[in-house]
Amino acid sequence: MSIVTVVGNPRTGSRTYGAAIAATDAVAARLGAGEHQAEVVDLSALAPVILDPAPHAALEVALELVASASVVVFASPTYKATYTGLLKAFADRLPPDALAGRTALPVLVMGDPRHALAVETHFRPLLVELGAYVPTPGLALLESELPGEAAVARWADRVSPQIRTSQADPVSPQIRTRQEAYR
Repeated sequence: MSIVTVVGNPRTGSRTYGAAIAATDAVAARLGAGEHQAEVVDLSALAPVILDPAPHAALEVALELVASASVVVFASPTYKATYTGLLKAFADRLPPDALAGRTALPVLVMGDPRHALAVETHFRPLLVELGAYVPTPGLALLESELPGEAAVARWADRVSPQIRTSQADPVSPQIRTRQEAYR
């Protein structure tokens, strides 16, 4: 099983990065993937080339890592009540259905609890549009409560049983119906 973490904060070394790694590690531990193949795509390093239409080797590698992973954790700070434009620009570079048969887990780090619904109302539809199966709920963490170990643990306990770790895993009709409702 491969797990890729995508960090959509434009700042290197951000709190979002730390929260993303904690969420990925918590899920991996619950899936029994203690020595999982973990890759991190830190979009802050790719920011200068994401909007350039020319091919860039590092960007192509990042896109391929995401498209080939079994599980992808997408993390972003909350900007204007949703994920960052940097994360959206990266997602726009992925081909249609790039995440078909994969599990995607949205994580938002927010400054205000009023943004808690953004993970479900804005972030989830983006990932479903890319074809991903998105277990519920997404993780919304308050900056003031970081590192948020207890919240991350509760969330990982809740979503891990729902995670599909391969394209061959069946999706129940109930989950498929909920997933299609977001398309």
